[in-house]
Amino acid sequence: MYRLTITSSFAAAHNLVNYQGDCENLHGHNWKVDVTVTARDLDKAGLGIDFKLLKKETRDLLQTLDHKYLNQLAPFLDASPSSEQIARHLYGEISQRLNSDNIAVLEVTVWESDVARATYYE
Repeated sequence: MYRLTITSSFAAAHNLVNYQGDCENLHGHNWKVDVTVTARDLDKAGLGIDFKLLKKETRDLLQTLDHKYLNQLAPFLDASPSSEQIARHLYGEISQRLNSDNIAVLEVTVWESDVARATYYE
């Protein structure tokens, strides 16, 4: 097995729901996202997955969140847009785009700062 990871980013605002503290107020982050996939086999070029494809699919997905107020987006209408919930949402969406007989999304990590991150995996 091979494990491949790319890092991307987006900027967005949110506020935590059912939370008492500063983060219940509207605020923003420059989020960083790590997407890790596994590949069972390599192709003829010696690649598990082309990083270009992994970056493009991740970037296309993150465009749906970039410069948005996350609380107003469909995935977060019933779930507070915490780092944990964002990671879970991204995991599900990128899995639909990439999973195949050879490729499987292993985990998605969402960084809300340089020292705080949440990872979702199944």
